[in-house]
Amino acid sequence: MPLANGRHFLAIPGPSVMPDEVLRAMHRPGANIYEGKLVEMTFAMLPDLAKVARTAGRPMIYIGNGHAAWEAALVNTLDPGETALVLESGRFAVTWGEMASALGIKVEVLNARPRRAVDPEAVEARLRADKNHEIKAILVVQIDTASGCWNDIAAIRRAIDAAGHPALFMVDCMASLGCVPYEMDEWGADVTIAGSQKGLMTPPGLGFVWASEKAWAKTPTLTRGRSHWAWEKRAEPEFFYQLFHGTAPVQHLYALRAALDMILEEGLEAVWARHAALAAGVRAAVLRWGEGGPLELNMTEASERSDAVTTVLTGSIDAKRLRTVAETNLNVTLGIGLGISETGAFRIGHMGHVNAPMALGALGAVELALTHIGAPFAPGGVEAAIRAMAPGVA
Repeated sequence: MPLANGRHFLAIPGPSVMPDEVLRAMHRPGANIYEGKLVEMTFAMLPDLAKVARTAGRPMIYIGNGHAAWEAALVNTLDPGETALVLESGRFAVTWGEMASALGIKVEVLNARPRRAVDPEAVEARLRADKNHEIKAILVVQIDTASGCWNDIAAIRRAIDAAGHPALFMVDCMASLGCVPYEMDEWGADVTIAGSQKGLMTPPGLGFVWASEKAWAKTPTLTRGRSHWAWEKRAEPEFFYQLFHGTAPVQHLYALRAALDMILEEGLEAVWARHAALAAGVRAAVLRWGEGGPLELNMTEASERSDAVTTVLTGSIDAKRLRTVAETNLNVTLGIGLGISETGAFRIGHMGHVNAPMALGALGAVELALTHIGAPFAPGGVEAAIRAMAPGVA
């Protein structure tokens, strides 16, 4: 008998679970988009977005998803024919590079070792070899949502500095902002991109870009045409509509305001600690299950496993069947093995509005689904997760 009645558990790595406060904030009619409360609220929200990214820079807001933010970052900093170095550690940096190629940018990919994070020493070596500084930008993803990799952005910055290379350092924080530590200014990122639907707990539809003074200095030198993606007036608008190059996304802005209020009330460091505790529990469960079967964590190095999403390799276990049972019989949606295998991997998202009961419920559903399909695994994953999470309760 299916056990699917009751509240749906969304355990994918974005769009993440939206808090009731965010949903209520969205439930409102249209507003005056020229003056008044909406305008005041939006301008007051910009410093809070900067706080989340740990930067003194002003954010640019785009109506779009992370791919929109990717394109905005590229067209405001790079001309066709210039070269970008993509640091691969999963699917998403590569996809960002493919977009750059479509825009006429030359792309070179520096691959990580299989199932490992970006190697800062390899980055330094490649940049030292670029004697003529043909590489104009370095693109990296802090947390790759497909592989579950967590790249050390500060270490990569140190590698760039050690090589004495002037390239712009561009960081995708789609799956990391509001989940794990990120220090744009302290770590020397020149461009940061993010979206609304993961750690910021808001529906998909808003993309964010923050730029350093160094990135801003590159913009006036560009020869490419820009209009919708141009960030000058979005950062310093004469009129409110220029923030969005058109009509404001009213409901999304109210939702984002509610989400930022929740993050700042909890405290950013506390948010990071909560994600770390939940992630430790998820990883402990997977490691326990793997003691009696083929399940294993995709990332082989413990320090390179993210606190926002965990990617699980299933070996001989049919991951698609497992996900189907979890969703159909238990009302729990797990992430597909994006960029890896639909039948050989799945992902557990633990980002944003998630607490211990939610994480443990998702793990319990996975264990129940594994049992239902007769998969080989060691029971006791939930108990292992409880032990790993216990220090975070105090």
